[in-house]
Amino acid sequence: MKATTSLRAFNFLYFALLAIFIPFLPVYLAEQGLNPAQIGFIVGSGGIITIFAQPLWGMISDRTKTVRKVLLLLLICSSIIGYLLYASSSYSILIIFAMLLYFFLMPIDPLTESLNFRVSEAAGISYGSIRTYGALGYGVMALCSGYFMSYMGAHSLAYLFAGIGLISFIIIIGMPDAPVTGKPVSLSSLKKFLSNKETLLFLVLVFISSVPARMNDTFLGVYIKELGGSPELVGQAWFIAAGSEIAIFALSFWWLRKGKELIIITIAGAFYFLRFFISAWVTDPYVLAYLQVLQLFTFPIFYSAAIQYLYRIVPEEWRATGQTVLALLFFGVSGIIASYAGGAIYNAFGGQTLYLSVSVMSFIGMLFGVALTLKYGRSVRAGGTTQ
Repeated sequence: MKATTSLRAFNFLYFALLAIFIPFLPVYLAEQGLNPAQIGFIVGSGGIITIFAQPLWGMISDRTKTVRKVLLLLLICSSIIGYLLYASSSYSILIIFAMLLYFFLMPIDPLTESLNFRVSEAAGISYGSIRTYGALGYGVMALCSGYFMSYMGAHSLAYLFAGIGLISFIIIIGMPDAPVTGKPVSLSSLKKFLSNKETLLFLVLVFISSVPARMNDTFLGVYIKELGGSPELVGQAWFIAAGSEIAIFALSFWWLRKGKELIIITIAGAFYFLRFFISAWVTDPYVLAYLQVLQLFTFPIFYSAAIQYLYRIVPEEWRATGQTVLALLFFGVSGIIASYAGGAIYNAFGGQTLYLSVSVMSFIGMLFGVALTLKYGRSVRAGGTTQ
């Protein structure tokens, strides 16, 4: 019970840090006078850093046979760098600190998700019962961050980030360690892992669907501000989005059925298309903020089903590799393309064109999901590949 309680608390705090970083970094950069192309460059470059940083720290965790000590190092570095980032205004300095924060903060995510699954399996509880606290922390801190920026200034995020980071550090000190048993990612393991056609096609689906999702994550706050909204409204939008995830994660034991993952992923893709298409035609920032309630049917459903499906189609010894690759695709590679391309589109044509482009990509992802459902949706056995 102690392990699950402390892990729930850590999920709340870590995802609170992500709420200050992911949705509000673009808003903060805009407040410092950067244009969408410059913002896209910083976020896209951060995605490149993430691609190398996540497997690197995963390998370090594997070799040292500890998660807790690695998390302690990553958290203390993230807390210091996060403070320096949100206390800075110079474009060149912002680039340096943002890259460093991507290097130390983002690798915590796959380590945390791995802990969530392993601890939940060992305790005989659902993954969602732990991950729910992450969604709660993300929502609460997104709301608080918006108010902090509106009433205390953009640089107040420096104190908020450092404070949450230090509390997370204290929580990890009291957590029992959980040695990593999975093999580290290597070129040979990746080649063998990706040689299965079904696995490869599934990862293509994840990539196609995650690019528009990452574009929205990067530029939603910028678009709300362009329509006349305030940082406070940006926080409310992300609170609505993250808050809607709570019930979905908490009830995952009820709706996340084995053998139905591809159908569920395709339905989530349809709602991604609907959400982004409507966003393109919204001119009221408050309506755009309230529209984020459609997160209820998109990210938590898509990502939970994707993880479960991946765990079902790959052999057990390749699950650790699969989890890392999934995280790299959903948050790393897709983030690079989303930031660079999204920043260029936004800067040249505006927010409406960006969201129309995003909706088209989501529609393509939905169609690809339909195709995979027809091909593989009824023939998967647990812990292995398609028959």
